[in-house]
Amino acid sequence: MPRVSKKTTGPAVRRRAPAITPEDRESQLIALTIDAVETRILEGKATSQELVHFLKLGSPRERLERERLEKENELLRARTESLQSAKRTEELFQEAIDAIIMYGGGGQSNEE
Repeated sequence: MPRVSKKTTGPAVRRRAPAITPEDRESQLIALTIDAVETRILEGKATSQELVHFLKLGSPRERLERERLEKENELLRARTESLQSAKRTEELFQEAIDAIIMYGGGGQSNEE
């Protein structure tokens, strides 16, 4: 008996593993949306809003804005690390002061 091949009329649907987290699900939906818009652009059926959106994404101004946001994020991370480092330094100084007081006989030990 000859095999009957299945013909698809639309774009191929790829099966993906189910998302484990909401963030993964969001990423999947974004990817599907971008694929759908790409198909509409190639078919000449994209809306003007879709075309303008992707035109703006490719503009030099948008690239500079994205770069500025990345630099701001780096700066915030550096500030956070600096604050954590300062806190740790403060803790180390306090431990050193406590040790000096203890060794100098100024503090009470647990045995007393």
